[in-house]
Amino acid sequence: MSPLGLFKKTGGPGARRPAPGEDPVPTREELGRVPGADLGYRLDPWWWLVVAITGLVIALIVWRADPFLDIFLFVRDGVVVTIVLTLSSFGLILIVGLLGGLGRIARNPVVHFVASLYVEIVRGIPLLVQLIWWYFAAPVVIQAVGTALHISALAEYRANAILLAIIGLVVCYGAYMSEIFRAGILSIHRGQMEAARSLGMNYFQAMRYVILPQAMRVVLPPVGNEFIMLMKDTSLVSVVAVADLTRRGREFMAVHFNPIEVWTLVALLYLIMTLFSARFIAWLEKRRGVGSS
Repeated sequence: MSPLGLFKKTGGPGARRPAPGEDPVPTREELGRVPGADLGYRLDPWWWLVVAITGLVIALIVWRADPFLDIFLFVRDGVVVTIVLTLSSFGLILIVGLLGGLGRIARNPVVHFVASLYVEIVRGIPLLVQLIWWYFAAPVVIQAVGTALHISALAEYRANAILLAIIGLVVCYGAYMSEIFRAGILSIHRGQMEAARSLGMNYFQAMRYVILPQAMRVVLPPVGNEFIMLMKDTSLVSVVAVADLTRRGREFMAVHFNPIEVWTLVALLYLIMTLFSARFIAWLEKRRGVGSS
């Protein structure tokens, strides 16, 4: 029996009484019995994995307080630094990626060349090397420029570890994000742009109101994946004097010499953050209708 026939036959308790000649209005229970119906309220079963890992960490801290509680209390400020680094960097990465993606498809040869040169160079250098360059080499360059120009503020510049770490992450991930946005924009049929221009929109209006809203739906899954990768790669900033979760774990291990307990707890804390992020991204994709026709 078709879904429409089911509705006509049952009507269901609580359904609104139809007007003469009007089809019965199905109840929520009847919708749930229709094959393939998605009411949008089903709990993602992978949330149970988040709960399980979180419960495991709590159990280790409560039942094995020595040393897991001591480790957690020592590294908790590193968790905050990791989250702050990830969120602040990612917001800037989206801006850089969008500008880079638009530059990669620009008809202006200068803009296209600059954007393409940025992507090609940055993608060819490992993130760890870039972070080390920004922390150790960039301040020397700034000081040299300040000395040459007789600008005391630049000549006496001292490296800010967190700021330079954010710059390094943004520059590196911005190149990859540029390619994601470029692919998302190019996936939209060019007839959409032609239709927008025929309605009197200029290029920027068509991009803002027609192309980019559709492209955002396409790029949401890879952008979410980049967010999770960024959260994990923030562990690399531990080599440039940023007291993130990984560095705090190294400091605790160097004093107490218990690598199994330290790195087990650090790994579980990273796992909780990435699993929670993945579930939030999955919820966002479902809310935006990603993958639906």
